[in-house]
Amino acid sequence: MSDDRTPDETVENTPGQGRTPEAERIEPAAPEEFGLVQVWWGDGKGKTTATLGMGVRAAGHGYRVHMLQFMKGGASSVDAVRGEYNAMATLPGISYENLGHYGWHGMADGSDEADHEAEAQAGLERAMELLEAAGETALDAPLDLDAPPEDGIHMLILDEILYAADRDLISEDDVHELINAKPDDLELVLSGSHTEPTYLEDRADLITNVRKVKHPIDDGQRARRGTEF
Repeated sequence: MSDDRTPDETVENTPGQGRTPEAERIEPAAPEEFGLVQVWWGDGKGKTTATLGMGVRAAGHGYRVHMLQFMKGGASSVDAVRGEYNAMATLPGISYENLGHYGWHGMADGSDEADHEAEAQAGLERAMELLEAAGETALDAPLDLDAPPEDGIHMLILDEILYAADRDLISEDDVHELINAKPDDLELVLSGSHTEPTYLEDRADLITNVRKVKHPIDDGQRARRGTEF
């Protein structure tokens, strides 16, 4: 079928009317449609990468974002300081904290197994603290981009929380309680787990399975600076 529309009509519904977008100065703003629960799981690489990318996108619009990591470790080839931490430290509106020490629970990597549970519980308490603080904040208004997350956030990313639940460091009920505590206007993002979190099917608005088709680790490739950390 031929397209009989004029050039002006063709670009009428495209973002920017067909113009190339330009970067703008980041100013504090409030999201108009936040409030969903997202779940990112699967055996593929990229769950943290995807959620962090979304967090950077939100921060670029002037929204206040915080990433709380429950577990983050890996092989000896992974540095103690990750590239994403350095990047977030330089960006307005997005912050992070890691309450789980380096090393994976159940992986015999030299880390203390008992510490994993204590730190996961600390992460759970911290997440609830941030949600309760956000509930006392007017999230339909711009927030100070340099203020601590206790002063309110528009998006909370709980990275690797689903792994913590898989390993019984926290319970599935704990995850449900966090969702129950979520303010209506806060976007809550949960990531981790190679096992499908079926217990969240009725609670999440978005569920993405990050599936592995091929991974160089299967051929002995170790984690690389700038891609995995």
